[in-house]
Amino acid sequence: MKILLVCAAGMSTSMLMKKMDAYAAENGIDLEVAARSFSELKDPKGDGYDCILVGPQISYQKDKIVKKAGGLPVEVIPMRDYGRQNCPAIFEMIDGLIG
Repeated sequence: MKILLVCAAGMSTSMLMKKMDAYAAENGIDLEVAARSFSELKDPKGDGYDCILVGPQISYQKDKIVKKAGGLPVEVIPMRDYGRQNCPAIFEMIDGLIG
């Protein structure tokens, strides 16, 4: 699966990305994850992403992200899971989005 994390500047989301990579490796999950700032978001569907996860700090931008997503599933990561970098809960959310 190929996941795009979208945030304000990329710092905390980069940490989450690394934690997701480690969790996926430990659990035998085929994962490619990237982090981009909202201002860098161009054509996520054309880049082959399966879904977009939005950092809670820019949840107010979700509607704009949905428009740019070209039909890809988009969801805001709950603040609690984002702050705790709760990978099991985040991967459950991904499964719900893409099956």
